Amino acid sequence: MIERIVDTAQTDDDDQQEVQLENALRPRDFSNYIGQPRLKQQLQLAIAAAKKRGEPIDHVLLFGPPGLGKTTMATVIANEMGANIRVTSGPAIERAGDLASILTNLADGDILFIDEIHRLGRTVEEVLYSAMEDFKLDIMLGKGPSARSLRLDLPKFTVIGATTRTGNLAAPLRDRFGIMHRLEFYSPDEVTQIIVRAADILNVRIKPEAAAEIAKRARLTPRIANRLLKRVRDYAEVHGDGLITSDIAAQALKLLEVDDAGLDPADRQLLLAIIENYKGGPVGVETLAAMTGDERITIEDMYEPFLMQIGFLERTARGRKVTPKAYAHLGKTPHPETNQSELL
Repeated sequence: MIERIVDTAQTDDDDQQEVQLENALRPRDFSNYIGQPRLKQQLQLAIAAAKKRGEPIDHVLLFGPPGLGKTTMATVIANEMGANIRVTSGPAIERAGDLASILTNLADGDILFIDEIHRLGRTVEEVLYSAMEDFKLDIMLGKGPSARSLRLDLPKFTVIGATTRTGNLAAPLRDRFGIMHRLEFYSPDEVTQIIVRAADILNVRIKPEAAAEIAKRARLTPRIANRLLKRVRDYAEVHGDGLITSDIAAQALKLLEVDDAGLDPADRQLLLAIIENYKGGPVGVETLAAMTGDERITIEDMYEPFLMQIGFLERTARGRKVTPKAYAHLGKTPHPETNQSELL
């Protein structure tokens, strides 16, 4: 798949220096965490109550589109609790023994953050059930008729799970989280604040109107905002004196082919394919996947959330449809055979 500047996923192939730089931009406490006011308010209450009782905070499940700060929020929770955090991911825990090794090395009050928790194997999930609920670890010793079960006591710890696909979580696992919150897309003003804060950390000079210009194209997502800021910074250093103005930002983003709605060539290609080949839709997602060469899950996870959020695409019982707003943005006229009442 072609690498996209607006891709919200963080891959294992990311440059180590780039990953370290992104980690440096992550806020460490609620005072520096911009956005998600409702989530912060509720978590601050839960943390204050847990600390007053001298207990670990209840298990937390964070879900929502990628790039919105689930990992960052887990780190903030750990710092606010004054707890150590152990970070892993669902695909990394392949066997029950891997999970047992992690759990037995935790201390009282520690936090275990599991990214992509929906990708845990079923056998691993079953071990996690009793660990989360009873703080007990059931392991089997030996095989066959001589096998016996051993139950070990575990320290009082907290699991923070992060997922982009809540529906893929098994119900028994989902029910063991006492706190469940969805992270929402950020407002343009919040993204602008995030860019200004990141520029200060990176020692980048930026005009307020330039930060707003980048924010407008950052797809309401902090990870993309930081990525665009770094690319615009490079352009400003090569084609200017390092100061990011609105003109410099616009020129850099034009070079990156990110338009003023935050769409990249792949987004525009998807919308144009529906308009030109299917008269604006509706068209089934499997047909779109075959036409674009992407997998269905890629379209559902990487394209649709933002296009639907800004009102360019809608899901119907019959398939995906392009909206009048998208027609106007792309400079297209609805097909004469399109039912005009559906576009109003």
